[in-house]
Amino acid sequence: MTAAREPLSVVVTSFNSAATLDACLRGVRWADEIVVLDSGSTDATAAIAAHYGARVHVQPFAGYSAQKQAAIDLASHRWVLLLDSDESLAETAAVPLQQALHAPTHVAYQLWRREWQFWRWQSGRARLNHYVRLFDRQHARMSGHAVHEEVCVDGSVGVLDVTIDHHGERDIAGRVAKADRYSSLQLGDLARRRVRWLRLRMVAYPTVAFLRFYLLRGHWRSGWAGFIAARIHAFYAFLKYAKLYESRRQRRDQ
Repeated sequence: MTAAREPLSVVVTSFNSAATLDACLRGVRWADEIVVLDSGSTDATAAIAAHYGARVHVQPFAGYSAQKQAAIDLASHRWVLLLDSDESLAETAAVPLQQALHAPTHVAYQLWRREWQFWRWQSGRARLNHYVRLFDRQHARMSGHAVHEEVCVDGSVGVLDVTIDHHGERDIAGRVAKADRYSSLQLGDLARRRVRWLRLRMVAYPTVAFLRFYLLRGHWRSGWAGFIAARIHAFYAFLKYAKLYESRRQRRDQ
């Protein structure tokens, strides 16, 4: 007799996510539970979540890491699949996910993520990022970072052949606005790290970030969309250190 798989809670955080939430929930409707923690949407987000039988909770946005941890804490089951509301899985992803849950050999699993770049998906030959998204929540917790938050795991981590589609920003203006917002939010994390050689970082690191993103990660294969994404990535690398430099100057001049 085949052993029953571990029950799964899919956990999603949302805010005015009507444009992407349907695709997000459609691919995981087989799960034993869907939990949506919303930050007070005024669009059709709640109605879409209800259509898929999700259990919807509402709380003011507490920051990316804290909001996701709050959503994870609402899950009924030990095993959690964590998604953003602008991410989706193909329905065929159910097979490897369910197989992993029949007899887990790790306490967490990384999934690959494919990025939408303005008007096209990144090249299939560009390198995909991978993140811990499927995990036993008794062995995992959000990192607490203001941005670029991640799931920290106490135990072994495997990798599944499952790709998340990240729909992300639909245009250049949205990507630039995100770089501006994230660089401001990251100031606290950078200040705690006591970053040194700040002026050198402002000069050199954007070029390093561009070359790493564009050449080493293979986004040159995505044509002009990859080039523009790499330039904005480099701008973000500059902006976070420029804002930290400005913050230190302001404190010194007070």
